[in-house]
Amino acid sequence: MKCKINRNAAKVLNKMLSTEEAEGKMIRVYITHMHGDHAHYDIKLDTPTEHDEIVKTDKDIDILLDKREAFLDGVWIKYFYVPEEGFEINNPSKEAHGHHHH
Repeated sequence: MKCKINRNAAKVLNKMLSTEEAEGKMIRVYITHMHGDHAHYDIKLDTPTEHDEIVKTDKDIDILLDKREAFLDGVWIKYFYVPEEGFEINNPSKEAHGHHHH
């Protein structure tokens, strides 16, 4: 499985991972709901399960992805400061129309 992270997202995720709440946990990308040919994604702090793959990224942040969810393979985590501050998570390899989660 693959996962990409932009520089801004890496900074924010590293801050999340440095909190007390994050001790012993990792970043998980998960699907909040599906609509036919696309999915909506979110992130949270979590611990690995038997169904997870720990994906190494080029930003030295490991991401938990559920191997049973094909729409997670190739997910891209981006963080933007404008026009609104927040994460955008999408999967260009799976989504025909470029839908994404903010």
